[in-house]
Amino acid sequence: MSAIALLVIGLAAFLTGYQLYSRYIARHIYRLDPDFVTPAHEFEDGVDFVPTNRHVLFGHHFTSVAGAAPIVGPAIAVIWGWLPAFLWVVLGTIFAGAVHDFGALWISTRHKATSIGSLTEQIVGGRARVLFLLIIFFLLLLVNAVFAVVIANLFIANHGAVLPVWGSLVVAVVVGLLIYRTRVGILWPSIAALLVLYVLIWLGQYAPFALPDVFGFAPSGSQLQAAQGDLSVAQEAASVDGVRTGWVIVLFIYAFFASVLPVWVLLQPRDYVNSHQLFVALAIIGLGVVLVNPEIVAPAVNWELPADAPGWFPLLFITIACGAISGFHGLVASGTSAKQLDRETDARYVGYGGMIGEGTLALTSILATTAGFAVFVGREGWVEHYGTWARASSGATTAFVNGVGVLAEGVGIPHTVAVIFAAVVVISFAATTMDTGVRLQRYIISELGAQYRVRIAQNRWVATFVAVVSCAVLALGLDRGAGGMRLWPLFGTTNQLTGALTLLVVTLFLARLRRPVWVTVVPMAFLLFMTTWAMVLNLVRYWVESQMMLLAVGGIVFVLELWLVFEAAAVVRRVVRGAVVVGGRG
Repeated sequence: MSAIALLVIGLAAFLTGYQLYSRYIARHIYRLDPDFVTPAHEFEDGVDFVPTNRHVLFGHHFTSVAGAAPIVGPAIAVIWGWLPAFLWVVLGTIFAGAVHDFGALWISTRHKATSIGSLTEQIVGGRARVLFLLIIFFLLLLVNAVFAVVIANLFIANHGAVLPVWGSLVVAVVVGLLIYRTRVGILWPSIAALLVLYVLIWLGQYAPFALPDVFGFAPSGSQLQAAQGDLSVAQEAASVDGVRTGWVIVLFIYAFFASVLPVWVLLQPRDYVNSHQLFVALAIIGLGVVLVNPEIVAPAVNWELPADAPGWFPLLFITIACGAISGFHGLVASGTSAKQLDRETDARYVGYGGMIGEGTLALTSILATTAGFAVFVGREGWVEHYGTWARASSGATTAFVNGVGVLAEGVGIPHTVAVIFAAVVVISFAATTMDTGVRLQRYIISELGAQYRVRIAQNRWVATFVAVVSCAVLALGLDRGAGGMRLWPLFGTTNQLTGALTLLVVTLFLARLRRPVWVTVVPMAFLLFMTTWAMVLNLVRYWVESQMMLLAVGGIVFVLELWLVFEAAAVVRRVVRGAVVVGGRG
């Protein structure tokens, strides 16, 4: 299969979906009003509610949702073949993910930028609100824990990426001060910041940084067994655990401060610069595919799976957890983006368009891992890498980074710089998602504190501290972070369940407004079925493997999900009977 053909087909499908399907939804389903006073204007406070240029907001939303997940998920899923992954990314993005993101942003804007969890109280009921808030808390717990481990592993494997990643934070703060304190405009400062970032990437190869192991962990029993009694090998593995632990702690300290700062100081300018970086990265990858034209070595459908690999049905739909649809996006849309939407008509560009961007990133992950990575390691090396489920899962970012390195090298970028560039792309977006995720988790803790009148939980410093500590404990609780990727199936399942429940809330609101609901009902029903099935399979596996922490978290989420669905079913019956009054501003 030609990598060029796959790229062209995917991009053409995305463009058609945006031009036709999103316009239909905007006009006939959500019925966007250019004169509607958005919450950003109604409640402007200069901290969270800030009317924002739609291109800047697109940058924030796009980079907040486009974390490591649309890269990691497809990089794992191609073990089942490129065709299932490609179809789910393209069709899921157009008909499920983009509809979900667009809908979450619209419904939140119509309800004073209320988060999707709190919206549930107005649409479904009081108990449902608490249930959804708890589900969201666990989702954010998993998101932040997984991404912290992913970033830590990338820092360990790519020392040259440390300087540009942390240096970009300083640049972003400068850009934020220039824009909001001097009113110089956004375009040229952000372009200058991007150029500085690329200089830092080039310098990264000459100034690598390795975090020292300050914990001095002793080798675990599993490490000694894996090293077959070789103490030096086991000690080296324990040292990596120590470094990983250090990076996770550093990342959550950073996330603590980043999530309590006003959005204009770091979040918005960093996201806007990162959006430029992502566009450049996508352009380089696309051009590299055209110039290198690497062969896709993965089978269309892999009928000879490794012994430890599960079947693709239904696990494909939760392994690719953000490249097709993601419940986390609904939290970003209703948690931060709705507070910054300048005009309601911008919701189509920011919501639907942002998800198209993420689908494009997932598409490039498929191409980088099935074609570019194969050039780097050879056909036999690719088969070996995807020879076990464990290796494919733990080495997903490695496959992507080296695959992008090959494609960027084809454009004329030296391989060493290209690999650092690819690592910085993944780390930057994963870190941006962590920033937003911790901020959203702070909102959830504060809302729960208000619900149960726990005043201390409403303090943003206390709520943020609880968020980062709980995430760090989960991230490091599985073999000192080495088992972090075991969280991926549970993260994916919880993420997709949250997406289905968000679509359920949007569907109920549309039904109350007496508008067509098929655009949200179809993806909602599909997701509920697939993810519930996948959750049951995961829980059985955790029980068999005695993974009690994952079993406990997964079991709690599963019970909360079933309870919330039953609550919503009661509302559906009342809607059908015409006994429910419309809430919000339709």
